[in-house]
Amino acid sequence: MAKKTKTVKDALLDMDRKAHQATLPYQKSPPVKALAWLSELGDQPQMLTISGGVLALGALRGDRRLARAGARMVASHLLATWAKNIVKHRVDRTRPFAAKNDEDRKPTPGHDNSKEETSFPSGHSAGALAVAQAFARELPEHRAKALAGAGFIAVAQVPRCAHYPTDVGAGLAIGWASEKLVDGLFRWASRPGDASPIRPA
Repeated sequence: MAKKTKTVKDALLDMDRKAHQATLPYQKSPPVKALAWLSELGDQPQMLTISGGVLALGALRGDRRLARAGARMVASHLLATWAKNIVKHRVDRTRPFAAKNDEDRKPTPGHDNSKEETSFPSGHSAGALAVAQAFARELPEHRAKALAGAGFIAVAQVPRCAHYPTDVGAGLAIGWASEKLVDGLFRWASRPGDASPIRPA
């Protein structure tokens, strides 16, 4: 009998299964609980509060660069949240903490909006990376720290059994793309006026 060829999808689901099985015993341990608590900085209210705070601080101090960073952060986070919600509302996937078998771990088309069935993609990862990149656009000297913070929030979703690695990867892709789109819009809005030598008669 010919051996069945393993597809990329099978390999990714197998990686998710192994990650789930490896981290599940430690889900309620003190270190993972602390990790989970810190990673909640990536939740929507917290990210918007941080982003709005940077914008307000920049405006109060007259720091245009900081204010622009805050504006970029808010816009990027809102777009990333909108994009990940579109996907979540079209894909059902049981979160690791509620999954009972391999079938539960598989993403399937569906519209279940309950918390337990919206594992794919990771909103924390999407929002955190979008905000970190937006901040780093205006303050590149802090890029490493910003991206490290986003990476911490994203990676923490696996041991806390809130998401699978592929959920996190998809969330990061959404966050990256959202910030890139916002950056393009900001660049377009800030470009100089028409410099064409042709003038109306």
